[in-house]
Amino acid sequence: MACNLTISKSATAELIRQSAFGGTPGEMHIDLLEDSFKEGWLYIRLRCGQQDGIPVARTDGITLFAPSEQLTLLQDLKLDYFCDLSGGGFLISAPEGALASGCGTGFKLMRN
Repeated sequence: MACNLTISKSATAELIRQSAFGGTPGEMHIDLLEDSFKEGWLYIRLRCGQQDGIPVARTDGITLFAPSEQLTLLQDLKLDYFCDLSGGGFLISAPEGALASGCGTGFKLMRN
């Protein structure tokens, strides 16, 4: 694995649940999508299976795959999951020097 993406225990549990429900037990894929307004925001997308990705994180029964061209963007980030009475969702930390989105599911790289 060429990326140091970490997965919290709560995210691990939810990834395992979703991968089993989606028919690919133990395998999930993460990638970053550009926002539709082309303002530079990147948001996480999680899908079941490998999706032609390479393994970037492995923990407690789940392997997370990602596109090889996004490894530098995912380097040293942390994937987390929250759940409360209103629902739940995945959160990702913002890289150093980036602006975190208000919802916690993305970030914007700051350019000089």
